[in-house]
Parts: sequence; structure tokens; C-alpha cells
Amino acid sequence: MKRGIYIIANDKVTDHAIALLNSIRLYDKDTPIVMIPYDDNYHKIADTLTQYYGVQIYEDLDFIDRLSKKLHDVFGSKFFARPNQFRKQACWFGPFDEFLYIDTDIVVFEKIVDNLNYLNTYDFICCDYQHSGGITNVFTPKVLEEKVFTTEEIKDIFNGGFWGAKKNVITEQDLYETFAECAAHPEYFDFSQKTSDQPIINYMLLKRIPRRFNIVRREGKAPGNWGGSPHFQTQGHVLIDPAVNQPLQYLHWAGIRIEPGCPYWEIWEHYRNLNPAIPPAVFPTPVKKSQWQQTVDNLKNQLRQIKKL
Repeated sequence: MKRGIYIIANDKVTDHAIALLNSIRLYDKDTPIVMIPYDDNYHKIADTLTQYYGVQIYEDLDFIDRLSKKLHDVFGSKFFARPNQFRKQACWFGPFDEFLYIDTDIVVFEKIVDNLNYLNTYDFICCDYQHSGGITNVFTPKVLEEKVFTTEEIKDIFNGGFWGAKKNVITEQDLYETFAECAAHPEYFDFSQKTSDQPIINYMLLKRIPRRFNIVRREGKAPGNWGGSPHFQTQGHVLIDPAVNQPLQYLHWAGIRIEPGCPYWEIWEHYRNLNPAIPPAVFPTPVKKSQWQQTVDNLKNQLRQIKKL
């Protein structure tokens, strides 16, 4: 039984990937990691991650191209904000019998691959509180009105940035059939916040994998993990969730630009700079907006709020 971790990346997210890999390797020197190229601009990051962390590049690049072409054939070029996010679905067909997929805007605080032990009982795992916010960023109320899913089933929606599964539980044909079903019913999905793969992948998992488990439902509960949660407490270079009195398993800056001044910046900066062989990240000094531009931005925000009323 071969276990491993997949990430998806290109040269643009090199600093994020370094922070993630530093955190993984701090707790786990040996678990194999495979990178799925986000696009053709990945050779610099591939060199860095291979040299310092033993990361391998996904071998079957022809499959990734085939997946991308099929996606375009079914949905067209304007359906998704970031269609390349779907390349992470190559995880189902890679070298690992059991795998975790982890977004690069994450750092971990434990030997994260051990969460795959839940696959002794289940076929799919996730670990987040996405469901507690309702169906926003995943589905529209149509899925309940038309009985596509039950209220109980939609409690299993998850954030697509961290999940694990068994190889081949989803087949290539499953993917293409899901694309076709979803393309026929765009009214089921909430793309208002420019999410890309998350609504479609949630639909696929709810339809095709009944043995699934969200780790935050374990006995004794589990900590949160979203970088937008303001209540986490710093303890050394780990965060504690006082709501459950537990250290976080990982922190995910989903929807948050990682830069000086962002939530938990010091945590990210620490992990990004753990490897002394790699120069520290350099961030441009933010350009201070003029009073006129600030006024314009405030007016735009007010207009957005009015439209929501």
C-alpha cells in the first residue's frame, strides 16, 4: 500500500509551495510528494521542489492534457474562473494507492499524511467546516428545491483545498460523466465568488462516493483551519483553536492573499523561511492609495452592499 501527497503548482506560487513543503518536511521526512503542473510554467518550481524536498513531477502529463481538453469541450472556455484547478483530479490516477491532496496556500502542523488512516474505514476524507456556512460557494438552493441532494447530504460539502481518497474510487469516465451532468445544470452551482472546481467536485463526491468522512466530526471534535478565523492563538510556531483547546492540524489561507499584514502572516513567514538554503521571499512594498482612490473604493463597496439588499 503506497501512500503519498499531491500538490498542484506553477512558478507563480513558488513561495507558497516552499512554505507548504517546509511545513510537511518538518514533521515528515519520507512521505513521497508528487506535483501536478498547473500549467506549462512550472519548470523553475519543479527544479526547486525536486532539489530540496524530493518532490516528483506527475508522470502522465498526457492524461492531464486529455482532462483539460475534455473539460474545455464540455464547458467551453468561459464557464470557470480558473479551469486549470481541475488538473488536481489527476490524483485519482497517479502512483499512490491512498493520497492526500493539499493546496499550496496551506501550512501543516503535524505529520499530515497520518490522516489517511481514516481510509481504513472510508473511501474519501476531508477536514474543514465549509458545511457550517451553508451551501454558499458550492451550490444554489436549486439542489434542494429539485431534490438533487437531501439536507443531510449537503452537510458533507467540503473545501477543495484539502482532501484524501483511495486511488481509482473515481474513474476517468466518472469525471467526464460528472462534467456532462453539471454542464447541463449550471443553475445548481454557486460561482458568485469565482470558485472553479469546488462546486463540480462536491457534486461528484456526493453522487459517487457514499463512504466519506469529514475529520472535524471525529470524537472530541477538531480545530478549525481557515486563515480568516480571527480567534486562533499562537503557541510557538503552531496555532491553537481555543474553541476545542486543540492545536490546528493545518492552516488554509483560502481566499486570502498571503502578504505582509495578512492574517497569521508571521506563521506563514516562519515556515516559508525554514530552509536556509533558499533565499527568503521578497514582497513588493505596497503602494499607498491616494485619498481620491480610497474614496472611490469606499463608494464601490457601498454600491456592492446596496445591490445585495
